[in-house]
Amino acid sequence: MPYLGNPAVDRFTSTKAASVYSGDGSTVAFTLEHSVGSDEDILVSVDGVIQEPSVAYAVSSGTTLTFTAAPSNNAGNNIFVYYLFRTIGTVTHPPTSALSATSGTFSGNVTIGDASAADKKILFDGNAQDYHIGLDDSTDSLTIGLGSALGTTSHMVINATGAVTKPLQPAFHVKLSSSQTNFAVATTHTISFATEIYDQNADFASNTFTAPVTGKYLLVANMGLLNIDIDASYLFIHIATSNRNYTNIKDFRALDFDATYWSQSVTGIADMDANDTAIVQLRINGGAAQTDLEANEAYTYFSGYLLG
Repeated sequence: MPYLGNPAVDRFTSTKAASVYSGDGSTVAFTLEHSVGSDEDILVSVDGVIQEPSVAYAVSSGTTLTFTAAPSNNAGNNIFVYYLFRTIGTVTHPPTSALSATSGTFSGNVTIGDASAADKKILFDGNAQDYHIGLDDSTDSLTIGLGSALGTTSHMVINATGAVTKPLQPAFHVKLSSSQTNFAVATTHTISFATEIYDQNADFASNTFTAPVTGKYLLVANMGLLNIDIDASYLFIHIATSNRNYTNIKDFRALDFDATYWSQSVTGIADMDANDTAIVQLRINGGAAQTDLEANEAYTYFSGYLLG
């Protein structure tokens, strides 16, 4: 019939009933042949006299028997140690079975895996989401990601050279789909970036970057301008975010000719809350409405990256 309680241990180790030693009148420490847990786990006799535990002797580190005074120097074996617990149970965990525990403390190294060609991981089993950290053996990289499977939704990857990538880190780079011409003066224009070079995490749409999480974002915009009128007074471009603007302004009143080519950029590290937005705007005052914006992505672009 089934039994109650913890399962029996799967292996037992027999111990000696007693150990004998010879005193020399000076040695006080002797090594036991079996580890014990306390002074009272053994019965010690010296020259036929039973010794009092913790007074006449003490046991340390399980196997070191130390006398308060050195046993006498008599011919033959005059120290007897009797082990009061003759057998102990020792248990080994089957290597092919899962181990389940509520907590654990390791005082030494922990090795996961056996050098075989297979993924190894630690899985954090959450309520709403699972996360993992482990070795993706197919790429020889350390991966931190979402879910239980390595390599499917990787948030951070460290390869064998030490390079760290964040495949899902919010980042974008966009350009014009065509040149924008003859900007009206004294009007603030939102620049139409209709072509995405990349949009990691899909946060750019309708000329607008929308911050997916609260953080610090590096934002960079460059305008390749053509045919700025000699009579223009000033031109500014800025990155307008929900919290503040980052602006670069130029005064053109010293020009004595139309500026056929003009490049102007602005950069900012923007503090953005989740769902804050960023757009690029341009305004030119004075002169004729003849300024154009070059579509070439080498001159006109808008980029951003979540720093942290």
